[in-house]
Amino acid sequence: QLQLVESGGGLVQPGGSLRLSCAASGFTLDYYAIGWFRQAPGKEREGVSCISNSGGNTHYADSVKGRFTISRDNAKNTVYLQMNSLKPEDTAIYYCAADPRPPGGWPTLRVTEYAYWGQGTQVTVSS
Repeated sequence: QLQLVESGGGLVQPGGSLRLSCAASGFTLDYYAIGWFRQAPGKEREGVSCISNSGGNTHYADSVKGRFTISRDNAKNTVYLQMNSLKPEDTAIYYCAADPRPPGGWPTLRVTEYAYWGQGTQVTVSS
């Protein structure tokens, strides 16, 4: 069974940092582009960042460019999201997901392209 598990969320002060991890079980991640998404209360789920299956291509939402960095370690079957200079508006549940389309294309932040989702990890930015 394909499963993604996020970890690393928590409470952090504005300006602080967190690193989220997305670990796969039941399959190997190296075939899939992976995306990070977030959903705040009362808002739609939005794309944050994504990375191609090889790690060669990445894409970021404008709201996190220069602050967040996505990376992957296929040997560890894990994708990371390093989040720096966090703001209160970054508060949300963060999800990772796998894109089932054949690898090789440019990764996308479109929610509808992703088929396999984790359960999410809460990130709260507050003083």
